[in-house]
Amino acid sequence: MVSNIKVLIVDDSILFREALARELRKDPRLVIVGTASDPFDARDKIIALKPDVMTLDVEMPKMNGIDFLRRLLPQYPLPVIVSSSLAAAVFDAIAAGAVDFVAKPGAEQGAMEAYAADMIAKIKIAADVDVASKFKPALRPQPQTRSQQTAGEALLRITRRPDANQLLAVGASTGGTEAIFNVLTKLPADIPGTVIVQHMPGGFTKLYAERLNKACAFEVREAEDNDTVRPGLALLAPGGTYQMRLVKGPRGYSVRLVDMEKVSGHKPSVDFLFDSVAEAAGRDAIGVILTGMGADGAKGLLKMRERGAYTIGQDQASCVVYGMPMVAFNAGAVVKQLPLDRIAQEICGRLSLRANRHA
Repeated sequence: MVSNIKVLIVDDSILFREALARELRKDPRLVIVGTASDPFDARDKIIALKPDVMTLDVEMPKMNGIDFLRRLLPQYPLPVIVSSSLAAAVFDAIAAGAVDFVAKPGAEQGAMEAYAADMIAKIKIAADVDVASKFKPALRPQPQTRSQQTAGEALLRITRRPDANQLLAVGASTGGTEAIFNVLTKLPADIPGTVIVQHMPGGFTKLYAERLNKACAFEVREAEDNDTVRPGLALLAPGGTYQMRLVKGPRGYSVRLVDMEKVSGHKPSVDFLFDSVAEAAGRDAIGVILTGMGADGAKGLLKMRERGAYTIGQDQASCVVYGMPMVAFNAGAVVKQLPLDRIAQEICGRLSLRANRHA
């Protein structure tokens, strides 16, 4: 773990740079080595100051932050936390190699302090990420439409159509937007009903679901209360507002959005979802825990395994942050631990095996 973290702040607003620097200096581990007003200024200061982490505004003059990342990271693999009020820009930045993002604060009282607290936590996580080994430009998946995907490499196959009782549950945090994209875009149209929690602030999950929907062979959308969970549909828990629970009734599965406090430090919480999946689906479920900081999801995944579900964890080498999958693995919650690029294949293989047994 890095003791003192050298931080470079890049933002075109001098007032914002000064305000953020003032807040970040309140943490004794963070050392603000410099600020920059645009990517060209930032490039020179990166070389001169050698920061451990850079915070980067996405919308800037001369060159936007996304283009800057695409040029910078292949040559200088630096952990970057991006900041934006535009969800689409954030996901493009993550795809370009940023470790994580923080939504730009509004003008309401206390917004800057909350923003800075979130930024401090993510800077500390990013400082320990080995971007040099994780960042592989040639292998990063780029968003595709369904027609483009069909024309490209064939999707994985399930030998028999899953029945309505089967269910797939996925949880992730830091690095999860790209990890989930990697898994879901390889799955065929006839996947079982799928429920997902990705730690993300409110206002971003809807656009992320739309992004996935354009790239996947099946429907993906942000969940609404009482949505039916059915084959060929993936539901993403709304960010920052509700907990999402799976329930089973006479007509099958559905989700409930519950207005309650954080669970395991998060809202939505992977633990909360996985716990409900264990209760509602039991041995009919497959649980997948992907990259992320902390322990959310480990207890819920263990309960799923104890109820007979098949559970998969992402391995250390392919994680941006090997936190959630590590805690789950060490707790005995993971049946099989795999590299990210093999998880979709494992899901399809397990579904095919189960279908053949029930044929």
